[in-house]
Amino acid sequence: MTTTIEAIAEKLGGQAEDLLGYKATAIPKERLHLPGPDFVDRVFGPSDRSPRVLRSLQSLYGTGRLSGTGFLSILPVDQGIEHSAGASFAPNPDYFDPEAIVELALEGGCNAVASTFGVLGSVARKYAHRIPFVVKINHNELLSYPNDYDQILFGTLDRAFDMGAVAVGATIYFGSPESNRQLTEIARAFAYAHELGMATILWCYTRNGAFKVDGQDYHGSADLTGQANHLGVTIQADIIKQKMASGNGGYRAVKEPGGKAFGRTHEKVYDELTTDHPIDLVRYQVANCYMGRAGLINSGGASGDNDLQAAVQTAVINKRAGGMGLILGRKAFQRPRAEGVEILHAVQDVYLCEDVTVA
Repeated sequence: MTTTIEAIAEKLGGQAEDLLGYKATAIPKERLHLPGPDFVDRVFGPSDRSPRVLRSLQSLYGTGRLSGTGFLSILPVDQGIEHSAGASFAPNPDYFDPEAIVELALEGGCNAVASTFGVLGSVARKYAHRIPFVVKINHNELLSYPNDYDQILFGTLDRAFDMGAVAVGATIYFGSPESNRQLTEIARAFAYAHELGMATILWCYTRNGAFKVDGQDYHGSADLTGQANHLGVTIQADIIKQKMASGNGGYRAVKEPGGKAFGRTHEKVYDELTTDHPIDLVRYQVANCYMGRAGLINSGGASGDNDLQAAVQTAVINKRAGGMGLILGRKAFQRPRAEGVEILHAVQDVYLCEDVTVA
């Protein structure tokens, strides 16, 4: 039974009216290529993607509770590398075992499970035919001293293909000193992934200490993350993973040494194409994904005190902005499985509810 909009509003609490009743006042929805059951045919069909890539994309959109909707709910568990296994799995040690990760994705009704070569390779023969695998090919590791923040390759595209992956994922730290190398590296990797017939998902993260100005963190600003998205679709990422926009004005605030303006922007970005409402800010992120030709999936973020409400809130903002879904991990696996499944289903219910419309 599909959840009603009233049930979703109850989970949102005091934010329900603002998020469910908001009418977008910046970029109109008519300009967007919106998710739908025919998304692969309508949007990817005219592109240069091969029939094998189209088949891989269709398998992503055709699995789990959101099958046939054009929306995605992906379980990502690469945090054992990105944030250390102890920090990630100590809250629920069951997930040191890769099989528990895949079982959560299956029971949670996800479209796919995204994880490391080691995790997915260890159970590939048992599960690769049951749920689409997204192999994360690069990571930041936290054992170098002092801690160094860089994305390095952990395996090969051929290995991901051989284990049955339908897609590969990668991260680029845009704005970091290593970003040019990462950009070149992943552009080549994505080109080869497409040759092999796999789809591509890019974690488009901004990272530079200079993006924090006068106590304000602009790593999540709509203008900076939007440009990161635009770089990501330029190297033909089929799907963009991005943190949900948290404010705006990064280009205005960040300065080059000596006070020189950083990068380039335009006043219309702030006066016409965005407002301070989260739906309009995320819509600007979607616009930078070729107006939605590449789907935007927002990350679920760290686990906290009220994960169910936070997850539903993120899903509502993403869907109403014109996004394609959520890639939510820690909120689900850092708790007993039944609670994790409940959160995944609550997110999916937002996308299944026809009364939650694009703003």
